[in-house]
Amino acid sequence: MTAEPARSAGRMRASDADREAVVEVLREAAADGRIDLDELDTRLGLALAAKTRGELEPLTDDLGPAVPESDSEPLTLRGGFHGAERTGRWKVPPRILAYGGLGGVRLDFTQAECLLREVEVEVDAQMAGVKIVIPAGWKADTDGLDLALGGMKDKTTGERLPGTPVLRITGSCGAGGVLIRHPNLRERRKQRKQLSR
Repeated sequence: MTAEPARSAGRMRASDADREAVVEVLREAAADGRIDLDELDTRLGLALAAKTRGELEPLTDDLGPAVPESDSEPLTLRGGFHGAERTGRWKVPPRILAYGGLGGVRLDFTQAECLLREVEVEVDAQMAGVKIVIPAGWKADTDGLDLALGGMKDKTTGERLPGTPVLRITGSCGAGGVLIRHPNLRERRKQRKQLSR
């Protein structure tokens, strides 16, 4: 008698929310190094094509709980006198601290590897400000940002594609301000050249 409800639950049709929950678990497992990128691609394909909950269950059965995000060290960038930046190919951690100083900080996520659903970016723009470049389809949530004197300019579309990260940007815009934008034409051309090599 107890096995019947389990069998029926496995035959129940999977909703978009069911599939999205499995996708999130898989991305976190890849970010933690519990599965590699090839296995992530395979499992994501199966998750997105799953019709029933029974097809989704085996995709996460062997994955234990993720390490809490608070256990990992944040990436800290200090602008100082000469500025600091993180550009090109880099792995995005769950938490980033950006201090503008007198030289400013530039965070470019265009070519970054991000397997996380959410990334916390805490800024203190100080005198020179913080510039954040995100790919089209990513979303920046600035509700927790103190505009201070420098203010904030969000030049992104604000539209988020399914499965892409959300940057939760908090902290202070200081005197230098915070700018969030998508890659400009010159940056897109440069990226296309790099990809064609």
